[in-house]
Amino acid sequence: MVARIVLSLSALFLVAFPAFAGPPWRGKSLTIPLEAAGASRALPRVEGPEGRPLVVIDPGHGGHDPGAISPFGGVREKNLTLAVAQRVRTALLASGRVRVALTRNDDIFLALRERTAIARNLKAALFLSIHADSADGTATGASIYTLSDIASDQEAQALAARENKADILNGVNLSGEETEVTSILVDLAQRETMAASLDFARLLRREGAGRIPFHAGGLRMAGLAVLKSPDMPAVLLELGYLSNATDSQRIRSSAGQNEIAAIVRRAVEIYLARKAVAR
Repeated sequence: MVARIVLSLSALFLVAFPAFAGPPWRGKSLTIPLEAAGASRALPRVEGPEGRPLVVIDPGHGGHDPGAISPFGGVREKNLTLAVAQRVRTALLASGRVRVALTRNDDIFLALRERTAIARNLKAALFLSIHADSADGTATGASIYTLSDIASDQEAQALAARENKADILNGVNLSGEETEVTSILVDLAQRETMAASLDFARLLRREGAGRIPFHAGGLRMAGLAVLKSPDMPAVLLELGYLSNATDSQRIRSSAGQNEIAAIVRRAVEIYLARKAVAR
């Protein structure tokens, strides 16, 4: 049995807009299906050799949430992030050194906490969320974000505000707040994780130097909800600005996507090799 909420539109309009409570709303209703209590989405497929570290790639947005929309051809961020994530997966698997999973492999909506929960449940060694930005003016270039409660600049703060609202569906905030995250042990784990995330971000920036353009130096910080896992290094890669014609073309092209995949592969290999040596 599927639970549903059925709302009478004529009753709603009678309360909110009495003048519009009559036709055409009389007798009409809105039905909202509810997911069964305790139901959960199946974990995605993990590919690659057994025993290798797991990298989870998270294509941003999806489903009813298109993300940024380019004025150049109307391309949607959710489609580009998935295409790039799939290229990154192919490049990583070709190395034979890691296992890979995508949080989504088609056009579905995932709440921000679902994305990190998938990676944590799979015990990922690294989490990379892929996005594409949009802005007024002439902003251009890729950015690599790591977690910080204090944004590195106003634009980073605005990005965090936009992305963190992705868990608001039809006006209902799905994100919630973790009341237990005041524990000192969690705080210490978070600090160690933030340091590891920054290490990977710096590698990603170094490997991308001279190969793709970076915005404002490339490395930035923001309080992005998708990066707030206390025990899993996590980085968000903004591929560039869909509002910029050059960036949009680069991100959409096969050559541009292959370049990004090669950069990520090299950075991942170096990061995981360093971790192995440090043990």
